Amino acid sequence: MGTGTRMGAETGRITTNIPGRLDRLPWARWHWMVVIGLGTVWILDGLEVTIVGSMSEALKPTDTGLGLSSFDIGLAGAVYVAGACFGALFFGQLTDRFGRKKLFLITLGVYIAATVLTAFSMTPLWYFCARFLTGTGIGGEYAAINSAIDELIPAKYRGRVDVAINGSFWIGAAAGSLLTIPLLDPTVVDAAWGWRLAFGLGAILAVGILIVRRHVPESPRWLFIHGREDEGERIVKEIERTVEEESGRSLDPVDETITIRQRKTIGIIEIARTVFTLYPKRTIVCFSLFVGQAFLYNAFFFTYGDTLTTFLGVKQTGWYLAIFALSNFAGALLLGRLFDTIGRVRMISGTYILSGVLLAGTGLFLGSVTAVTLTLMGAIIFFFASAGASAAYLTASEVFPMETRALCIAFFYAIGTAAGGISGPLFFGWLIDHASASGDITKIAIGYFVGAALMIAGGVIQAFLGVKAEGRSLESIAQPLTADEPEPASA
Repeated sequence: MGTGTRMGAETGRITTNIPGRLDRLPWARWHWMVVIGLGTVWILDGLEVTIVGSMSEALKPTDTGLGLSSFDIGLAGAVYVAGACFGALFFGQLTDRFGRKKLFLITLGVYIAATVLTAFSMTPLWYFCARFLTGTGIGGEYAAINSAIDELIPAKYRGRVDVAINGSFWIGAAAGSLLTIPLLDPTVVDAAWGWRLAFGLGAILAVGILIVRRHVPESPRWLFIHGREDEGERIVKEIERTVEEESGRSLDPVDETITIRQRKTIGIIEIARTVFTLYPKRTIVCFSLFVGQAFLYNAFFFTYGDTLTTFLGVKQTGWYLAIFALSNFAGALLLGRLFDTIGRVRMISGTYILSGVLLAGTGLFLGSVTAVTLTLMGAIIFFFASAGASAAYLTASEVFPMETRALCIAFFYAIGTAAGGISGPLFFGWLIDHASASGDITKIAIGYFVGAALMIAGGVIQAFLGVKAEGRSLESIAQPLTADEPEPASA
């Protein structure tokens, strides 16, 4: 690849050992600060999605809610996801251009403002617009946060930390489910205020996260590539000093270095051309993983509460959704370590294929399920699916060059989510409306079969084309575009 102006003006050429120094750090309290400050945002995403699903009935009345239909509930989910796609792409390129920290502060601010607007919704149109803006903030978070986490967490722990953090979505989902129990009880909270309070609580939690996040530093990896190596060196020295104090261990010297041609900016067209030319197989892998998990989750979970109330006679869905959500988090937490030991390829392909087969089996027996058995099957399926789906974000954030990391996360999230996340809720909303007219729950099974097929396909593609990234530095998995000696064309 050339060094012309398309890549931006070259500001210098440096040799640095910053990546090796970050990767050799032992785990310390400082890393927990990064996890809490950055990773807890997925709790907010889980809270948002679950509140919408759990409160579908509360939003339907015209007097205390907004007069939404089942299709409108699905549409609101699709609008939220569309906003997330837009936010990922818009903020993703800004994250690679202006830095991780600026953007993970801005995107959280967007989320807070939009969530407050949602709580004050007066009309369906207002609600849809607020949901779009909320999704915009969350989509931007996916790009900024995953890139920052992977660049700050040591290689030895990157897989389990990333999977667990993305899986923490389900802590928020469980909390949202349990919150709806008192908030939807008219003897506890007025029906006109319960769902509004739920959204307001999300904004309060986000403010707490913002306070912690202010102490998370900019990525030193991003800094040295963009001509700010002195600032990156200062941050790494401070991190090393803190980790030595917290762990009580002296850090070994690092000999591994990388030479970088620093750039102020790198054009998005050049980034896209380089990524797709050098890594076509990785592009196929990421696309298939994101489409599979997006359709599976957004289709099933956005309308799960509606399915329980419409077909299975459940009046209060909170307990069912909480059990389902806790199973998802348990899967990401308990299986996460295996992605660093057994390896990415075998674990991702295995979890995708197994969850797809189980979902298809559930679809075959959908006519005989009860609320309890459907929830039990969902808990088993998504125990495995949640770990695999979380690893999809890990894959997109670690198998492409540093300069493209946030944009690649955004790109695959947006395309995969647009294919599965927008069509999924709309498709399932239509299936529920169609099936409820005849009272036949089995008409929803086709959605299960489509989701299962996409998950199995993603697992098979991962098995053949996946990258063995466990325990390796980000720079060895995909050499930076600005590295002094470009990597040969590769999958």
